[in-house]
Amino acid sequence: MPYRQPLVPWIYNVADPPELPVRPLGEEGLSRVTSAEVVGRETERLRLRARTSAGETLFLEVGSAAEGVIRVRLATDEHAASRSAPAIRLVTPGRFPGCRVTLHDNSAVLDAGSVSAHITLDPWRIRFLDSSGRLLTEENIDEADFIYRLRILPIGRSLGPDGESLAFHEAFTARPDEHFVGLGEKFGALDKRGQHIMSWNYDALNVESERSYKNVPLYLSSRGYGILVDSGTASDFDICHATHACVQIAVPDDQLDYYVLAGPAPAQVINRYHSLTGRPVAPPRWALGAWMSTGYLKIDQSGTLTQARRIREHGLPCDVLHLDTYWQKAGNWSDLRWDEELFPDPEAMLKELHDLGFRVCLWTNPYISANSPVFAEGAARGHFLTRADGSVYVADVWHGAWPACGIVDFTDPAAVAWFQGLLRPLLEQGVDVFKTDFGEGVPVDAVSASGVTGEALHNVYSLLFNDAVADITEEIAGHRVVWARSSFTGGQRHGPQWAGDNNTTFTSMASTLRGGLSYAFSGVPYWSHDVGGFTGTPAADLMVRSTQFGALSPMMRFHGTTTRFPWEFEESADLAVVEAVRLRYRLLPYLHSAAVEAAQSGMPMMRPLPFHAPDEPGAWTADLEYLLGPDLLVAPMTNPEGERHVYLPRGEWVDHWTGEVHSGGCHLHVRKPLDQVPLFVRRNALIPLAAPPSPTSEHDIVLACWGSGDGESVVHTENGAAAIRLVRSGTHADVTVDGPLRVTGVTFPVVAGAVPPATVHVNGHPVS
Repeated sequence: MPYRQPLVPWIYNVADPPELPVRPLGEEGLSRVTSAEVVGRETERLRLRARTSAGETLFLEVGSAAEGVIRVRLATDEHAASRSAPAIRLVTPGRFPGCRVTLHDNSAVLDAGSVSAHITLDPWRIRFLDSSGRLLTEENIDEADFIYRLRILPIGRSLGPDGESLAFHEAFTARPDEHFVGLGEKFGALDKRGQHIMSWNYDALNVESERSYKNVPLYLSSRGYGILVDSGTASDFDICHATHACVQIAVPDDQLDYYVLAGPAPAQVINRYHSLTGRPVAPPRWALGAWMSTGYLKIDQSGTLTQARRIREHGLPCDVLHLDTYWQKAGNWSDLRWDEELFPDPEAMLKELHDLGFRVCLWTNPYISANSPVFAEGAARGHFLTRADGSVYVADVWHGAWPACGIVDFTDPAAVAWFQGLLRPLLEQGVDVFKTDFGEGVPVDAVSASGVTGEALHNVYSLLFNDAVADITEEIAGHRVVWARSSFTGGQRHGPQWAGDNNTTFTSMASTLRGGLSYAFSGVPYWSHDVGGFTGTPAADLMVRSTQFGALSPMMRFHGTTTRFPWEFEESADLAVVEAVRLRYRLLPYLHSAAVEAAQSGMPMMRPLPFHAPDEPGAWTADLEYLLGPDLLVAPMTNPEGERHVYLPRGEWVDHWTGEVHSGGCHLHVRKPLDQVPLFVRRNALIPLAAPPSPTSEHDIVLACWGSGDGESVVHTENGAAAIRLVRSGTHADVTVDGPLRVTGVTFPVVAGAVPPATVHVNGHPVS
């Protein structure tokens, strides 16, 4: 398997992917496109007949799927589709009426506005240029060694000994200084150059390898474009790994179907990606608060209520209380029924938790233990994936840790309705939201009701699972929030999502951060991680640093195999943890504004520095820091020494804690005590903060002005956007607010060289 290491025990996974074969010496199989002829010209596409080196004739299409988007498709015939298509449609191409197609004797140009395809027919080659005529990327068709043997798989397909199709493939020339990012939640270096990545969802069991729970076959280039592959299969991305001259894509599907997305800014690429695969749905404001888990611990109804009361007594801000696995009977997971011995009166418990101000989240997954009576019911009704002989596929989805399970077949509408019927009474009891765990366990040889094989269903299964849970949650609870672990193309419609089973180490914390930044480049704005780490008990300093990272992440949840309650750590850690969460709550108006903007524009809440400053070379190497929204730069402390280097983008940045002003475009050595996270604010930024609690506090803010100059900001609320402008004149400042927001106070944090005004008016009225 791709991950196998020598002399290390193999990590068994019932859902490992099939390997592409290695050809024996002398065996041929490459069928590369060598030339093409136009057989149809339409307003927005060219249909071509491609000839290959193996004497095949293939269907080839180059067309526009939207302004700034070009689609290229290669298949045996025009009607081919991805093998996962009967289960779910991943990409929905649009139209661009302004597209222009121009034909010449041996060439053609398809102009889709911000990007154009320049085609040579014989010999075949295609180049992609931006609207100014600058080359974005081009096919690599002839990368060879000194005796003219190809070192790459250019556009075409590879055939097996019996003529069967093994994979379609494409190759693009990579510039020596080109950077590549994205491809899902990947925990290695942010720049994927030199990496070999398979788009296959794993129950990874950690966050420190190439394996990951959430893959997205989309990458972005520092040259201002993106490539999206429309396939649910285990697409293979060789990002300058076999050769630094080339990016290679191999797709073991019934067609090659990819999209070139124009930038030049990453936000424009992601915005176009969202137009093809679905827009994010901004979470409600309460979901941006802290989530506290009872953990992977056997805690009963009385213990749950005791913990909830203790959270309130301790003054730890918290909006959601999450009950993990043991709300169900051990060994029956996940049959979605209360363990009646541990939870004899769940309705009363839910009412008391609601009275304490908590929303309640329950852990679920799409597997049902063969030991549970619910399994027998589902099997009798035919609601599980099967083997080829029609028997229920009882799979070891827990890697031997718990009994084998049946896997709900979400390609079958009757199975979806049955599963939702198990969730409905829980929602009607008062459960508010579900954590949708797992979803990476479909074996390649499983069979679904739709006829889609396990190999083609494996990656897209998580989308079907999360859709089913989000739909029933919206029906009963009025929102679509799920707390998901696995995902694939288009998964930005499910939020929030978390990074999986991170360890309680600084190394794992850093890997988790890299995964979140990679995922932001993959179009998903609402991301989180287990504060404190999942596996094991964190040391006190790690608990604090992890909380600071979590408090300044898009979403926040405490969860682990042992306690994450701050009062169970030493006092200094307890105080620092609580203060970090309180900082998050002060920033809730700012965070909610960033969340709404992410749904509208493609700008993620957590913005990798290359997302913000793609023209700054230093930004591409800064993979342990990010902008949170437009004006806060966060550099989590990922080592126990309490010091690190931070790259500040161009501009002026204010140290949140000291008020010191730093000029950007350079690296800065930072040392911070345990109770302070490296945090910088853009000079003259206007930051909306939570106003003191009041009946209308959700629509009231205090405005923090970080500097001595004028400033502008747009604050998004659930009722629309409010434009804020601050203009200073001598010792006076005027603030104007245009929109559904009320500024109840204005504060001027300490900024070196800045003098607060003596008087402030908001929309003509004096404020404190």
